[in-house]
Amino acid sequence: MWLVRLVQSLRNVRPWLLVSAAWIIPAVLGGVDAAVQPRLWGDKPAPLRAILFVSGDWLLYALLTPGVFAIAQRWPVARPHLVRRAGFHLFVSLLFCAVWAGAGTVLRAFLQPQALGGNAWRSFASWLFITFPFGVAVYLSMVGIEHATRYFAEMREHEIQLARLSEQLSSARFAALQAQLNPHFLFNTLNTIAVFVREGDKTGAAQMVEHLSEILRRILSRHRTNEVTLQEELELVRQYLAIEQARYSDRLRAEFEIDESTVSAAVPSFALQHLVENAIRHGIAKRSEAGHVSVMVRREGDMLVLSVSDDGGGIDETAAIPKGHGIENTRERLRALYGDRASLTVTRGAQGGTIATLRVPYHEMVLESDVATL
Repeated sequence: MWLVRLVQSLRNVRPWLLVSAAWIIPAVLGGVDAAVQPRLWGDKPAPLRAILFVSGDWLLYALLTPGVFAIAQRWPVARPHLVRRAGFHLFVSLLFCAVWAGAGTVLRAFLQPQALGGNAWRSFASWLFITFPFGVAVYLSMVGIEHATRYFAEMREHEIQLARLSEQLSSARFAALQAQLNPHFLFNTLNTIAVFVREGDKTGAAQMVEHLSEILRRILSRHRTNEVTLQEELELVRQYLAIEQARYSDRLRAEFEIDESTVSAAVPSFALQHLVENAIRHGIAKRSEAGHVSVMVRREGDMLVLSVSDDGGGIDETAAIPKGHGIENTRERLRALYGDRASLTVTRGAQGGTIATLRVPYHEMVLESDVATL
């Protein structure tokens, strides 16, 4: 149990600190070797200063380790500068060898001045050439350790992000299901179908059933899908609006202004549908007269801009959005998917009503029709 707790506590320790502490092991072993070797050969015991020099020389690199990790983190060996960075670190490894040899010479001058023979420069040069083979290997090994620990940390963070996205997607799917299939919505939809049937409007009733079944199919088919094409999302929105327009009769008018060159762009699943749903629920549904919902999509440079506006009473911009609200959940999904590159703003229109604007990085997905032709 104590071992498990130790491993868990070490996860929060910086890698360079662990590697620096690891130099204590060769320092101790080097000191033991310096003390035992003379006895094995029947020589006089090694002086304490000689043993301290051997141990201290290993510990010198423990002091250099944070610098090695800082340089490796600042200039990683990665594309597109792979060869250039490799040459750079080979050069820096030689500099670190010089620093190590210089520090070792100073340490020897302090502990064993007689060993210098009165010529510190010659001792430094000798120690430098002795240090080169091992020192270069040690430097490059620590660069590799820094790269490996950073890689695994990034992989772990990526796995956490994927887990969050999966959870948020499941929440979004069930939220959409709840929005589309909650008892109130289902009752109103079925009641509208019943009215069509009583009035003999079989075509209208059949269309309502088709819209409802199509919404079900699209929602349930998006299993663990973080993004869909704009075309797919617009089809879901149109099915949703068709049902709402049948319910509200002449009270709901919808308008689409879509840049056709963006239909294959990737958008967060259910995001646009959620904005349209909010416009109807909080804007149009509260009006006694006819209401208007407008959906606009355009590309601005490397960003895709989706805007949903209504002419309802307008949002109270001073009111805080409660935690767990759909808007806040959508923003969390955007942060998980795109980081700081995406945004969702909800503002009051200049002529009243509410405008929700979603901005996401523009990239395209392969359309299902394109896949079928491959």
